[in-house]
Amino acid sequence: MIDFEIPPEAKEVRERVRRFVQQEVLPAEEALSDGRSGRDVLSELRAKAKEASLWCPHMPKEWGGMGLTPLENALMQMELGASRFGASAVNSEGPDDATMLTLLEYGTEEQKQKFLPPLVNGEMRVAFSMTERTAGADATGQQTRAVRDGDNYVLNGEKWFTSGASGAGLVVIVAKTNPEAPRHRQFSQFIVELPNPGYQIVRDIPTMADRPGQHEGIGHAEVLIKDLVVPAANRLGEEGDGFSLGQHRLGYGRLRHGLRNIALAQRALDMAAKRVTERSTFGRPLSERQGVQWMLADCASELYIARLMVLHIAYKMDRHLDMRQENSIAKVFLANMVHKVVDTALQLHGSLGYSHDTPLASWYTSIRSQRLVDGPDEVHRWTVGRNLLKAYERDGTTAAACGGDLV
Repeated sequence: MIDFEIPPEAKEVRERVRRFVQQEVLPAEEALSDGRSGRDVLSELRAKAKEASLWCPHMPKEWGGMGLTPLENALMQMELGASRFGASAVNSEGPDDATMLTLLEYGTEEQKQKFLPPLVNGEMRVAFSMTERTAGADATGQQTRAVRDGDNYVLNGEKWFTSGASGAGLVVIVAKTNPEAPRHRQFSQFIVELPNPGYQIVRDIPTMADRPGQHEGIGHAEVLIKDLVVPAANRLGEEGDGFSLGQHRLGYGRLRHGLRNIALAQRALDMAAKRVTERSTFGRPLSERQGVQWMLADCASELYIARLMVLHIAYKMDRHLDMRQENSIAKVFLANMVHKVVDTALQLHGSLGYSHDTPLASWYTSIRSQRLVDGPDEVHRWTVGRNLLKAYERDGTTAAACGGDLV
């Protein structure tokens, strides 16, 4: 029997975080229009989240988190995504959350004891330096080098679009340690405490999503790494594990982005429904026009598919099943879904939607990155198609690559 009933414990978490978002987070967005800084608003929200026991949902209880199951965390993330402050308020923002999970899984005991507490407590942020301008979506094309020198490594290179580098107290750097090894075994990861003269932030790169009142630490930095000395004890995992560790963190990050896209799309669709029921043109309410109803129906279909996708993936995660194919499919679908729904809501708001009197214009420019970050659509589609052909060659059918291993 297939059971879509949400367990009571998961429902309770969802209701608590939904109330927190509605009663605390969304009103905090309005505070920015009163001239308050994003940092101050976020600081108050974090204090309230801790008081409400809504803190680090992705981390085990023994490390100061909520200890949620994959399903419970999925439901929570779907609520947090309704606001750009939601994830930051509960210390579940990227790249911090994925780094905590990677440290927990692959860090030495000394690394975990030293670096996890300040990250989990929200006393420090961490950046992740992998992307390079010349490599782009090809993570194996990185050229930053790490050369062993006794008990240390010396790093040199350049990094591009390192999210959250400005203001971070830590950075995890991916660098090439063995150019002669097989392509996916050439890289290692290193934990570096900041500031460090060998890690120079050249600038925060201006983007189409930049808006006044953003909270600190969401920029994307261009970085120069010059003669950066890192103790060998700060290598994360074994030498050559850098690529696989990167995929571990990105797997969670892709799903987390998608879950929050559902919340944002739902909020945009609610705004669209409200707008068309209140607005009349040519003597009739917009809500009575069939074309408008079709636009809303298409959005509802996208959201329905999105929810079923992530519940299926959460099910597989809960049972430690391989969900990489589904995660890539969902990553592409959810990024395009939120763009379609927000675009529809903006269209139905007309010139008001194009203005900054609603959040739709800001959302529209910020969500465009979803089709680029954590692997562009084209790379994921290539991977999905390749896996589909492998399934056909193995089984004589493509079903296993299309969710057919369970359904």
